[in-house]
Amino acid sequence: MKVWYITSMKLKNKFFVIFFLLIFTNTFASENFFDNAKNLYEKKEYEKSKFLFQRNLVFNPKDSKSYLYLAKIYEIEENEKETEKNLNSTLLLEPDNEEAMYMIIDIELKRSNFSKVKELQADFEKICTSLCEKITSINERLKNFDTSNES
Repeated sequence: MKVWYITSMKLKNKFFVIFFLLIFTNTFASENFFDNAKNLYEKKEYEKSKFLFQRNLVFNPKDSKSYLYLAKIYEIEENEKETEKNLNSTLLLEPDNEEAMYMIIDIELKRSNFSKVKELQADFEKICTSLCEKITSINERLKNFDTSNES
């Protein structure tokens, strides 16, 4: 009876150790994917970085930074649908992400969806800390549209 109990405890301990090793390995792997993807992005190797950002999201589906970088890559590729989808994911996970909010505003300005821009601009003004100078740019673009419509 005692031998069975000791053997049972050893098995539980082994499973416990294996479980934590798997968690640690997955955490390390996902961080490594993001760092490698970011480095490739900075080297303008967009296809390779896109693959690693997507792979990182498999391990860490709530990583708003990976969605933001994917949006930037899709913007470079001029894939507006995927850009917007990834920006929306970024904002869902991190509603106060200034860069993502500004990129969405830019998309809506290009679409001439000015009522949406004004709505987003109000939100952007509430959250901006480092990109506040973009508010002037948004206002100028809106003013230019209003001026061109009056002519």
